[in-house]
Amino acid sequence: MKHFRWFLEVASDSEINMHALDEVLHSSKSEYQKVEIFRLGKFGKALILDGKMQSAEVDEFIYHECLVHPVLLSHGSPKKVLIAGGGEGATIREVLRWPTVEKVYMVDLDEEVVNACKRLMPEWHRGAFEDGRVKVIYDDARRFIRTSKERFDAIILDLPEPMEEGPAILLYTEEFYREVGEHLEEGGVMVTQATTVSVVNFRAFSIISNTIREVFKIVRPYWTSVPSFYQPWGFVFASQQKDPKALQLEEIEEKLSGLKGQLRFYNSEIHYALFALPEYLKEALQKEKAINRDDSPLSFY
Repeated sequence: MKHFRWFLEVASDSEINMHALDEVLHSSKSEYQKVEIFRLGKFGKALILDGKMQSAEVDEFIYHECLVHPVLLSHGSPKKVLIAGGGEGATIREVLRWPTVEKVYMVDLDEEVVNACKRLMPEWHRGAFEDGRVKVIYDDARRFIRTSKERFDAIILDLPEPMEEGPAILLYTEEFYREVGEHLEEGGVMVTQATTVSVVNFRAFSIISNTIREVFKIVRPYWTSVPSFYQPWGFVFASQQKDPKALQLEEIEEKLSGLKGQLRFYNSEIHYALFALPEYLKEALQKEKAINRDDSPLSFY
């Protein structure tokens, strides 16, 4: 089959990822960003925000399971969870697998994104938006966290990349992470997606990790491979008390056996593998001195 249209995603100043563009399902410019849903070659439907791939149909489960389950497993029995971003609804879907969860808040800035995903991407949310435990709030995540009087067992930051011109740049600063920490219960945990850990493009990941270390006692960077991103992808776990690397095999397997539905990627072996860092990344994290702050946002790329 010949493809005459291509979606080109700029990965850095030196790299472009190419996907065969089979169908445009949605394209609009919201108040905050460009919103697109494409059907792409082997990867199926995909959400694109400001030209950046957010998730693709065939492998979104890898990203979302790795974002959600290490942090909730580390807590052990989460009841109240806050998700910042996550417009596709797949992050909610994974959180709701936990039988202890009683309330999930999802705060997303862009209602247009959420509505498009509800309508065109049911494979992601699978009805999670209609669950009685879920409350969707359309607001700036930072403003919501700053003004909220509520505390959470887990805060999951499923945010767009920190591009200087994008709406998420101030959701990766030391000041924001302090606000997140102030809204965690005792023993609370947080995680953020933290961009690529590619051998040629890992500066953003190392800055995010270093910035979080200014706030939390226990910080565990980790990563996995997400094929549709064409790059290995990073996350950062943080807590004042909990440590995902200290979990015992029996505890992990017991907790995972109690989840609703069947996981497709994450298991006890994957849990330990996620936190095994290659030497180049360990070295980068040790050497990194830059801290992202409100009054002087860094250029991540």
